[in-house]
Formats: sequence, structure tokens, C-alpha cells
Amino acid sequence: MRGAVLKEYGEPLEIEERDTPEPDADEVLVELEACGICRSDWHAWQGDYGWLEGGKVPCGHILGHEPAGTIVEAGDDVENYGEGDSVVLPFNTVCGKCDRCRNGDSHMCENIVHYGFEIQPGAFSTHVVVPNADFNLARIPEGISPTAMAALGCRYVTSYHAMVDRAQVGPGDWIAVHGCGGIGLSVVNVANALGGNVVAVDLEDEKLDLAEDMGAVETVNARDVSDVPKEVRDVTDGGANISVDALGIAETFHNSIRSVRTMGQHVQLGITTSEEEGVVDLPIDYMLHSEIDLLTAKGMPPHRYQEIFDMMRTGKLTPERMVSREVALDDVSDRLEAMTNFETKGVEVVTRFG
Repeated sequence: MRGAVLKEYGEPLEIEERDTPEPDADEVLVELEACGICRSDWHAWQGDYGWLEGGKVPCGHILGHEPAGTIVEAGDDVENYGEGDSVVLPFNTVCGKCDRCRNGDSHMCENIVHYGFEIQPGAFSTHVVVPNADFNLARIPEGISPTAMAALGCRYVTSYHAMVDRAQVGPGDWIAVHGCGGIGLSVVNVANALGGNVVAVDLEDEKLDLAEDMGAVETVNARDVSDVPKEVRDVTDGGANISVDALGIAETFHNSIRSVRTMGQHVQLGITTSEEEGVVDLPIDYMLHSEIDLLTAKGMPPHRYQEIFDMMRTGKLTPERMVSREVALDDVSDRLEAMTNFETKGVEVVTRFG
């Protein structure tokens, strides 16, 4: 098989030929047809996450964590999937046995492993083995392409869990989204589908135009205003009920919190950079006096993917509209480099692996 291997942080990935793995009894081998390129991959490529225990991705690792494809071989103990099935691979693999998995919160599994991070080989490759396959796969419904599933990636499932379960968006709620990259645009789409009124904030008009296409009713170009939180509060007549930092830098974190109205919620979805190293000052007195809640979200249990699929079939969620470019496996390094200066738009997807 071919894979894009991290040799040195910040340097081009090298395409290597490696032995195609053979699945164990509870595993399947998936031949990939699409894999999203995510800012989390960029963080791994930069050598970030060292501030988290076991977070820094080791050199020699294949990156990539948003795959979809077709099963080409299944182990003897796999009951729910077989050769020829078209599947999407949630970006983390879980044990299915711990308390979190048994209680329905498998995305918080006590033994979780992520593709392209830690010890699990990634999906910038022609093939991926899926452990505990009956628990760690979702079948792609008829009529939905692998490319759309790759665009779904980690961004949509995290956004869905954040808006539905954590923030519990209701009809008429104002939602401010700071940062219109992949996850920010996903939040826009999900919140709009739930009946929310979305204000999108970014520095680039092109990304704000895409946010409008995904359902934003108002946009704010942060380059054009001196006080982003004030602008959001003015647009929403008092502040957002829910404000999301979808980027992860200190500026968007603080802007988001100060965009929230009294008794509102700030939701943190963006991961910090090497500048913050996982730590951002918290304006706790401001939050205390306004009873502002701080929420986080990451991923979603695979057994609930059907909720998203149903909303895709009815046109309420449209991840495929975010796909701005389809690229080859050999192009991944260039696209990661483009992310450094925020030169990408929407979601770019690897669809050519040969």
C-alpha cells in the first residue's frame, strides 16, 4: 500500500510503499476512496500537541483521520460488515467494552485511539485496518458519496454533538461562529438546520460567502470592525445565545466569550496552536457576572451517525457543498502548507490514492 509519512515536522510528507496489513478476526481492511484534510492534520504535521500527554505524533507515522472507502477483506468474527460494503470510519477507534462505551458515550472511550495520531496508522494511505469493526464503522447510505463522507470527517460529527447535545440549540437561538474553516462552516450548517440564526465571523470575504451558502444569516468581517464582540452583540440585539470558537487562538476565544449574552454559552471547538500550548486566560469574572457557561465537544458516538445521514438525505446538512478541491495523495504536503497561511477554503479531500 501507499502512505504519506511524516518524516520531519513541517517538512513535506514522503510517499512510501508499505506492506498492506492483514485484518485480525475482529477487523476489516478498507480500501480508501476519500480522506478529508483537516487542520488537526496540520497540527500533527507541525509537531503540535506536545503539551498533551502522548499528544505529539511521532515521526515515521502515516497521517490522516477522515477516511471513507470500501471493505476489501473482513475477519472471521466480524458480524455486521463484509467485503464490498461502503463505509465511513469515525476518526477514533474505541474498545466497545469500557463504561463510556457501554453507556453510549463511546466517543469518550477510556481506551480511545485516533487514526493518524498515537499508534493507529492514518488514512493518507490506500488502505486502513479498522479494529473492533462492528463497533467502529458506519455504513454509507445509498446515494451519499465517499467524498461527502470524508467532508463529514471529524468536523461535522463534533459540530453536531456540540450543537445538539452540549449547547442544545433551539429554534430562534442566535449562534455566533468565530472562524469559518471546516469546523466553523459545519457549525453554521448544523445550527441553521436546527433552526438557529447564525452570525459567521472571519477575516476573509470568500469564507464568509461560503458561510452564507451554508446557512449564516449575518456575517462579520473582523478586518472591518474594531470591536468584534460589540459587532456581534449589535447584530444579535444583545449577544449570542451560543458563541463558538472554531479556530482556537486566544483572540477568537476571548471574542467568542465576550459575544455571549447574559446566561449564554461559549462552546470551544478550536484546538490551540503552539503559541497558546493548550492554555488560554479565562475572563472568569466577566463570565461569573453574566452566568456564562463554557462547554466543549469532541466527536460523536458512531451509533448516532444515522441522525446525520437522515439530515443529509433531506438536504438539511450538506457537507459536500464544503468540498472546494479534490486532490491526490501526493498533493497532501502542499495542501497542509497552504493551511499555514489560511489559504484553503472549505474542505479539501484526497480522492486519488494511486
